[in-house]
Amino acid sequence: MYLEEKDLVWAQETLERTAHKLEKVAQRSAEKIPYTTVDGVHDDKSGDKEIGWWTNGFWGGIMWQMYTLTGKEIYRNIAEQNENKLDADLMDYEKLDHDNGFKWLPTAVADYRVTGNRSSKNRGLLAAGNLAGRYNCAGKFIRAWNDWPNSKVDRRGWAIIDCMMNLPLLYWASEETGDPRFSQIAANHADTAMKAFIRGDGSANHIVEFDPASGEMIKSYGGQGYGEGSSWTRGQSWGLYGFMLSYLHTQNNAYLETAERIANYFIANIPDSGLIPVDFRQPEDVKLEDSTAAAIASCGLIELARQKDGRQQKIYLNAALKMLQALTKNSFNWNEEEDNLLTKCTAAYHDEKHEFSIIYGDYFFLEALMKLTDKELFIW
Repeated sequence: MYLEEKDLVWAQETLERTAHKLEKVAQRSAEKIPYTTVDGVHDDKSGDKEIGWWTNGFWGGIMWQMYTLTGKEIYRNIAEQNENKLDADLMDYEKLDHDNGFKWLPTAVADYRVTGNRSSKNRGLLAAGNLAGRYNCAGKFIRAWNDWPNSKVDRRGWAIIDCMMNLPLLYWASEETGDPRFSQIAANHADTAMKAFIRGDGSANHIVEFDPASGEMIKSYGGQGYGEGSSWTRGQSWGLYGFMLSYLHTQNNAYLETAERIANYFIANIPDSGLIPVDFRQPEDVKLEDSTAAAIASCGLIELARQKDGRQQKIYLNAALKMLQALTKNSFNWNEEEDNLLTKCTAAYHDEKHEFSIIYGDYFFLEALMKLTDKELFIW
């Protein structure tokens, strides 16, 4: 992958500056598993009631990337603490859902890849086994969530685009054990997602409901986007990066072509500012931003660029650089006395709170910089 000298210099300098801040943040938040910040200070999701929160692997992922970058033991120690704390989640069936990949790929599987720790391998395989157990044979999809207490909505047949990022846990399990069942389930879900989630123009549904008995598709939902049929940008980024990862693990060209279709749609909708809205189809008078969508999509675009050359490679790299540079100029907290990196992340369009810090935005921003400089630990 060719990167122009000025862009490589920018990426290296930005990574160094980011890493310098993260060293201070790590010292302050060593005992935590953060999700967001309150007045610039990381919160902590490691308590009994919140240990199952779906983002609880990303802090460990940041620490493993920093350990790879610097070799400093503080990062490894914090990552291992994050992994150990997640045992309370791994041993509670009610806390486990399709997000096992988000929790244990950046923690246990990353640990095993770096250190060969067999306890970490065991955690990863247990999480993969549970994820595989969510597979619906009739519909060939992985169920998203468990039944929610007191909910009147039947979610037994619900799947979501986010799960494309959890499939690598199953690919890894097959690679590690030699058992093809895990990768077969992952590929079947990806095939279903190509048909049911990705529209003709490259935009993506967030939630699709299937009949859990027959497997027939019933309808789609707007989910965390503006509404049904809209284009939630983080969902686009999960699809873009997720299909790229399925291609890397399987070499199935259909996944590469799907990732490229999503990427082309995404790029066509990037505003001149480079700042990504919460939904590409939100009303024109709404200016809500989601920095996480920009960071995640940038990672997917960089991986896509690695599969291309010439003009195509340049298009994908330039789009990633445009978004990342816009983030550093407009939506980044360079104050080293505060804990977050990105500042304008949004979890869902219809939430009351918007444009705040979210840990996975910080993770994917760091991963994108490390991709550009060829220094990343491959986590997915």
